[in-house]
Amino acid sequence: MNRLEGKVVIITGGARGIGYEICRRFSEENPSVIYSLDLAETGYQHETMRLVKLNITDRKATAAFGKQVKEEFGRADVLINNAAITRDAMLYKMPEESWDAVIDVNLKGTFNVTQAIAPLMLEQKKGSIICISSGSGVYGNIGQTNYAASKAGLIGMVYTWAKELNLKGGEIRSNILAPDIVETEMAKSIPAKILEPFIERTPLKRMCKPIEVANTALFLASDESSFINGQVICVNGGLRL
Repeated sequence: MNRLEGKVVIITGGARGIGYEICRRFSEENPSVIYSLDLAETGYQHETMRLVKLNITDRKATAAFGKQVKEEFGRADVLINNAAITRDAMLYKMPEESWDAVIDVNLKGTFNVTQAIAPLMLEQKKGSIICISSGSGVYGNIGQTNYAASKAGLIGMVYTWAKELNLKGGEIRSNILAPDIVETEMAKSIPAKILEPFIERTPLKRMCKPIEVANTALFLASDESSFINGQVICVNGGLRL
């Protein structure tokens, strides 16, 4: 069964990490196209992939991309808002530039892309929007005031879109995936003294693998989750129990 048969998929931050794995996994499900948006012109290579260099904080650029999708395919079925950055520091040491950069990419960037793509879903009265949040956005995390605020903001937006985008009828679903520490290149930079306690507190005694996030995203993107809307799904092995 090809769960994305004929669908038009957009994934932000697709060049590496979780985004790369989502691109790879989704390409196995026979979509018409996967647009991978990133500042880097690299990413998973496949006949269904289109690697697009795009700064999602640029409203004019994201609006132009939305028009491009409409001209090329006339529809958008799945949007994965994955792009994010970190600039960690304790509250009393965090420079304004670090606050602004994280909010600009993680929150405003997601807003920009969704505002550009949602009208296509409204026209067809169907679609799936998935935002990659974080355990930090649900529970907070020391040294991540900016990151936690941005990821919590995604949850508020998704709750709103789950209601707002269906006011005129249709089935446009908006949901959140909230993993904690995922086994990516970014995780390798985390000091062992910080990482090991997280693993120890997780009942499954390991980190999340990128494919586990990708598989959950695939479920939410597919029609198998057709009645799941406005939900926060924590992919964390029970860490927060």
